[in-house]
Amino acid sequence: MNIEQLMEKLGRSGVTVILKVDDERMTESGEPWTVVMSGRGLGEQGFIRAESSSLDDCLEQALDRLRARPGDWEWLAEIS
Repeated sequence: MNIEQLMEKLGRSGVTVILKVDDERMTESGEPWTVVMSGRGLGEQGFIRAESSSLDDCLEQALDRLRARPGDWEWLAEIS
């Protein structure tokens, strides 16, 4: 997955993305990765949040939730 290309395309689509890795959660819960999406591109349904033990899985969870939202998200298949 080309993360830079993904982030740029999401930004151009009106989605703000915050990607976080938390060292404390690495040892405590084993799910250190968090992705939060917000912005006008998500419409009125609010934000998306995903957490996981791996970056790829975390991004895939968030993108699956984004694909389920109304809008033109077919291009996500080309990137992920």
